Amino acid sequence: MSFRSINDFLLRARGVLAKGPVALIFVEDEVEIASTLDHHRKIGFRNLLLFMPDELVPEGLVDGPEAGVHRITYDTHARHAVPKAVNAVLAATPATTWLYWGYNAEYLFYPFCESRSVTEMLAFHAEERRKAMLSYVIDLYAGDLRQFPNAVDRGAAMFDRTGYYAMERISADGLKLERQVDVFGGIRWRFEEHIPWARRKLDRVALFRPHKGLRMRPDFTFSDEEYNTIACPWHHNLTAAVASFRTAKALRTNPGSADAIGSFAWGGSEHFQWSSKQLMELGMIEPGQWF
Repeated sequence: MSFRSINDFLLRARGVLAKGPVALIFVEDEVEIASTLDHHRKIGFRNLLLFMPDELVPEGLVDGPEAGVHRITYDTHARHAVPKAVNAVLAATPATTWLYWGYNAEYLFYPFCESRSVTEMLAFHAEERRKAMLSYVIDLYAGDLRQFPNAVDRGAAMFDRTGYYAMERISADGLKLERQVDVFGGIRWRFEEHIPWARRKLDRVALFRPHKGLRMRPDFTFSDEEYNTIACPWHHNLTAAVASFRTAKALRTNPGSADAIGSFAWGGSEHFQWSSKQLMELGMIEPGQWF
């Protein structure tokens, strides 16, 4: 089912938000839309809200209530496009519904996602009195840019197995924010001269539940500081990863960086196995008390 705007969706299909978990997918181009939807359907999202410009007409896209896909016409390239859309949805979503947000050509991974649904995982996370889950964006890229000039190759994707670091997050007042970190690494770190400072971080609160007054800020953190924490005070919690071609794709399509990058591969590259086990073994996602 298609909607002319977010307001149109909220007017005609607001009830969809009571049937979670719900994925909010922000489509910026036609790359890997079908695989993005397929991945998130397979791990258990009941409904997917597809925010995309009207001029995009992806091949084979099937939307509607039966498919669980709801296309919403939206300018995903506008300033603060994601926070504005997330906040509009937040205000209309029941407190019991979990939401996820990501872009096309991005894929959510959490511990044991091959055998356990996102609904099971989030039910466990909620029992630990958590209303949000920190994730890390893992940059994916093609090993052969001559064959895949836009850097997107699902069949032989690569990523950096090393080179990540975290820094304590400091507030605007110069105070340390408890249990919050800024995480850096991947190709955003290796090619940082092409990446604005504000876009170099890899940490993202990708999963969260609404509550009254909750807002996503322009830097993608939330107004409730507890949502931005890596874990609760008493033990480690689950964390997730968002495997993403987005940065590699941007670096290879933007005129300012395309000619400067002949390859993303280096000594720290590893083939991505599309496996949560691989990410857990490398310490990129945390199972916490999840069994």
